[in-house]
Amino acid sequence: MEMNHQLTPYLTKLRLSGILQTLDVRSRQAIEAQWSYTEFLARLLEDEVERRAQKQLQLRVRRSTANSTKTLETFDFTFNPAINRQQVLQLATCEFIRQRRNVLICGPTGTGKSHLGQALAHEAMRQGFDVLFVNAHKMLQHIHGGRADGSYERRQQTYLRPDLLVLDDFGLKLLQPPAPSDLYDIIDSRYEQGSILLTSNRAPGEWPEIFADPLLASAGLDRLGDRAEVLVITGTSYRSQSRLKP
Repeated sequence: MEMNHQLTPYLTKLRLSGILQTLDVRSRQAIEAQWSYTEFLARLLEDEVERRAQKQLQLRVRRSTANSTKTLETFDFTFNPAINRQQVLQLATCEFIRQRRNVLICGPTGTGKSHLGQALAHEAMRQGFDVLFVNAHKMLQHIHGGRADGSYERRQQTYLRPDLLVLDDFGLKLLQPPAPSDLYDIIDSRYEQGSILLTSNRAPGEWPEIFADPLLASAGLDRLGDRAEVLVITGTSYRSQSRLKP
């Protein structure tokens, strides 16, 4: 449509690409449905808002480092009926983030903990929260590396800024100094300020022995577990079941 083409440079200059992409379609719909000018404008603005929301979501997903395919839609609840699906769906409302509470997901290797952690991260990002997904051991290595080049505080802030910090595979390795202190600082600084979602193949009762310092273990785990939602997964490895299938 001629008028639409005349609007193109203005929409481009104003960076209203959402309107630009749907203008022709909306114009035809407006004529066919006899929309009022106000309704026509409202639909165009809805398109622009939706485009910007999708762009922001894509940016949050990239920054989070979470696997884009590990969502609730792709999680196979049927492989392990023991997983509390209702609890998972309740966590997906992200109310725990609004309340600045933590989530602890525990279970044997291969039972879907990391997938669920990333799936809940995706739900959080869809609701506008900033998220960072990271292996717990790699986070501590990264923070420790800052002592050598003077970037310790800046690196630490990386893990304090997000609304939700997902620490995957906590407890695979025993912590050696100064890792217990670094982990305590993250837990303490985020306490009642931001949420932590932690996955581990160890039961919470085994976590104190992961710390080399009993005092830090007691203080850190007390804050981590305060008002936390705990999801315990039992059963065999999904990967093992897949290998056994003919």
